[in-house]
Amino acid sequence: MEITKQTTIIEALQAHPKAREVFVEHGMGCIGCMGAAMESIENGARMHGVDPEAVVRDLNKLFLGEK
Repeated sequence: MEITKQTTIIEALQAHPKAREVFVEHGMGCIGCMGAAMESIENGARMHGVDPEAVVRDLNKLFLGEK
């Protein structure tokens, strides 16, 4: 699965068991909230003042087995 900024947080969480760790590393620790989880990665990252490109990059590394 390729992650994009439009991928919802919940899609990423459901697709890989360690995706949560990537979100937490980027300061997006409130992903347990279902409302937040339904958001795109881009919207969630911007709400936390995080670069969405960095989150997407690290998630894709995880999904490709580089992390």
